[in-house]
Amino acid sequence: MKTKIKFKIGEFSKINQITVKTLRHYEKIGLIAPCEVDEWTKYRYYDVSQLKKMSNIMYLKRLGFALCEIRDIMDKDGGVPPLEVIEAKLKLCKDEIEHLEVLQKELSELKNSLKQKTKMEKFIIKSLPAIIVARHRSVVNSYQDLFNLCPNVIGPEMERLGCVCSEPGYCYTIDHNKEHKETNIEIEYCEAVIEKKEDSELIQFMDVPAVKKALCFNHYGSYEKFPETWAKIYAFIEDNGYNIVDDPRFCYIDGIWNKNDESEWLTEIQVPIEK
Repeated sequence: MKTKIKFKIGEFSKINQITVKTLRHYEKIGLIAPCEVDEWTKYRYYDVSQLKKMSNIMYLKRLGFALCEIRDIMDKDGGVPPLEVIEAKLKLCKDEIEHLEVLQKELSELKNSLKQKTKMEKFIIKSLPAIIVARHRSVVNSYQDLFNLCPNVIGPEMERLGCVCSEPGYCYTIDHNKEHKETNIEIEYCEAVIEKKEDSELIQFMDVPAVKKALCFNHYGSYEKFPETWAKIYAFIEDNGYNIVDDPRFCYIDGIWNKNDESEWLTEIQVPIEK
């Protein structure tokens, strides 16, 4: 007759690499209890069959199941989660991965912004020369449409008209909306050229006077973070006693068209000011 092996709680703890305290907690919540408790000494004993059960509990825990879920699986499903429960866990994993990817992206942007802090927070006051611009003003469905409009509509029309851009190149946009809009956004695109050509339906030419003082600030990264940059700009303007005297210009230097990494997008915001 075979002798049945029994393990004291300490031995069972050592074999399974979990603490006695954890085993006592599992007993308390009804997850796994000793097969025997000595009436006199109160020693707790576990048997060989419970090694497999303990192994299943630890496996399900590694898969992300809560202890209460594991208890139900052990009681109702023989230690194997039902297919629908596994699918639900997979959905949670997918959602968590997507959430972590967003966090990773934002943390990377924060890291890069801190590395570029000196450049980002450097305010420059400079004059902007008088220029001739080829101007296109229209209403677009989204700001993203502007970056499709430039190469596919404005650029070909300027080429058709024989425009020669100034050196170094200089272009900017002006947002003519009085409030934030998700659609129907009135935007103006201006690009410096060496001479005026005949106006067309898409392009008009105009003289833009010099700006004596413009507060210039480099914004790195997503355009969704413009509010953070504006907070710094307005604080600088207020602290230094300036007034804004004309529409701000957005000079898109680097962006989706030449940089894959969003953190490398560079926009210089130019705000005409005076004391």
